[in-house]
Parts: sequence; structure tokens; C-alpha cells
Amino acid sequence: MNDKIINVLIVDDSALVRKILSEELSHFKDIQVVGTAVDPYVARDKIVKLKPDVITLDLEMPRMDGLSFLSKLMKHYPMPVVVLSSLTPENSAAALKALELGAVEVLCKPGTAYATQNISRKLAHAIRAAAAARIGAAKREVRPGPGEVVKGAFQFDTTHKVIAIGASTGGTRAIEIVLAGLPPSTPGTVIVQHMPENFTKAFAERLDKNCRMTVREARDNDHVIPGTALVCPGNYHMVVNRSGGNYVVKIKEGPMVHYQRPSVDVLFQSVARHVGRNAVGVLLTGMGADGAKGLLEMKNSDARTIAQDEETCVVFGMPGEAIKLGAAERIVPLPRIAGTIVELIQSGSALKNRA
Repeated sequence: MNDKIINVLIVDDSALVRKILSEELSHFKDIQVVGTAVDPYVARDKIVKLKPDVITLDLEMPRMDGLSFLSKLMKHYPMPVVVLSSLTPENSAAALKALELGAVEVLCKPGTAYATQNISRKLAHAIRAAAAARIGAAKREVRPGPGEVVKGAFQFDTTHKVIAIGASTGGTRAIEIVLAGLPPSTPGTVIVQHMPENFTKAFAERLDKNCRMTVREARDNDHVIPGTALVCPGNYHMVVNRSGGNYVVKIKEGPMVHYQRPSVDVLFQSVARHVGRNAVGVLLTGMGADGAKGLLEMKNSDARTIAQDEETCVVFGMPGEAIKLGAAERIVPLPRIAGTIVELIQSGSALKNRA
């Protein structure tokens, strides 16, 4: 989409926010703000008239809230939506609901998670991802299909196994599909999903309710143990280290990698270094290339590696880049990834790398 202008409609009841977003987006040659709307009723008319490629949507608006509007929009006029939400527990839950309804990305509003001057790059990245998204895939039901849930009580040696999962655009649903298909005895799992600070806690709590594993936001020095999945907190990196006979996670600050914090590459590289052949790496839907080199490092350390296939991705950027590098041992449709993870764990040590 490098040579195509992305036309954007900004929907927000705050005149200041509309002004800030319009000004910040004007700095990008591939993005053009074609209009703004103060509420969903005005937005409805402008969508029909202006036919934007992407809309940015506030969740708290007069006359009709953002979730109600999004639900109607996806039913009658499905299109790429980037949600802007203030940082409160209630809004975190609402943001996850927006993703479930079909929004492609969620960002914090200016003046919440980051300063106004830092929003432009994040917003531009989200708009590009939304413009590239397959909206049909974005609205896919967040459950494995019949027969895709791995059943049974597996007795494989999971103590020294680690599953590492990375995702971005479309990843909240993809991760839920994978985890919902895994048995409660699954090896310790570490997850990076590109998501703003504070939203990851609500995301982990949602996963915990809908999956058989225990899922929670990771804390510094948490042990990676069977039956538990740890979600990296937003705005921090997460790495896996060895501590005696155990694996532990370290939550740390540091520069952004691929314009992201958390970064999938940072996690995968640490897993390649400290877990090696005892790991399974899974790279899911997402814009950009984060995780591709890390997955290759995992493969080179004799870990087993999986990339989501193009057909089931919302955005094929990250898995596609990994496949180009030869980093993926298996290329798997999303509903089959849980079963493939169990198969690779049960099959023992990794295949030797081929030239």
C-alpha cells in the first residue's frame, strides 16, 4: 500500500482530539484525513459520502456510544476501524469488546498512555495495518471449530518445555483461538501481543475466562510453568531466562524494536538463547516484520516453529516475513495451530536444521 493514499475519517466528540489527530496525520504522505465527525450520526452520513478507507473511532460519544455504532457499522457497512480509548478499566474492557466486534486496532487516546507528540507514529502504523486488514478475517468467530480443541490429559514431560507466541494486528482473536484449543496440561506459555499499556491486563483476564489454561499478565520473575500462560504487559519487553532448573520471565524497559514495546523479536530471541530445542515458537497475524528474525533464531536453535497461514490471517505481514526467511517449520491455518503445537511437543526434539 506504499503508493496508495489511505483516506481516513476521524470520529470523536472532542474538537481538540479531532484537531490533534488531523494535524499529526498530515505529516504522513500516504495518509489523508478526508473528514471528521462529532458523533456516529454525522459519521454515518460522512462514511456514505466520503467512502474512507479507515475510520478512527472514539468509544465515549454523545447520542450513540462507540461500541453500538461499531456493531451497526460491521453489520451493515463493514470497514477497517481503529479504536481510540482512554485508559480506564472500563474502557480496557470496552476496547477488547471493540476488537471482538471487528475493530482492527486499539490505541490510547492522546494524553493518556503517551504524550500527544508521540501518537502520530503509532496511529499511522495502526491506520496502515487497518487498511491492509482482511475484514472478514477480523470478524471471525473466536473459537476453534468442531474437532479442533485438543482433548485428553497428556502426560508428556512439560516441565522443561516452553511455548512462545507472538502476534499483532488481529492477534487478540488469534491468540484466543490457539489457547482455547490447548489442554490444561500444556507447557508454560509466554505471549507477546502488540497492545497498549493496561489493556493487556484486561486481555489476559478475558483469555483466562475462555481457556482451559490459567492466563494472566506476567510479572517480573514469574516462573514459566505447565498449565499457565503469561501475557507480556504493554509498554514493556518480556524475556525468558534460565534460573537453575527453571525458566523465569523478566519484564523490562528498553528501546522499541520494530517500533514496538513489547516486541516479539525480543521474546523469541531470548527463548532461542535460553530454551532452544525445548521450545515451540508460534508467529500469528500482524502488520510488519516483528518476530520473523526471532522465529528464525528459534529454528536455528533447534526449536520447533509455526507460522499462521495467509488465508486465516487478518494481516499476513509478520508470518509472511518469517516464511520468506525460512523460519517456519510448519505453515498452519489458525484453527489447527493448537493441535500442531501438541503434536510437535509430543514428537520430541526438534528436527535438525536443513541447509
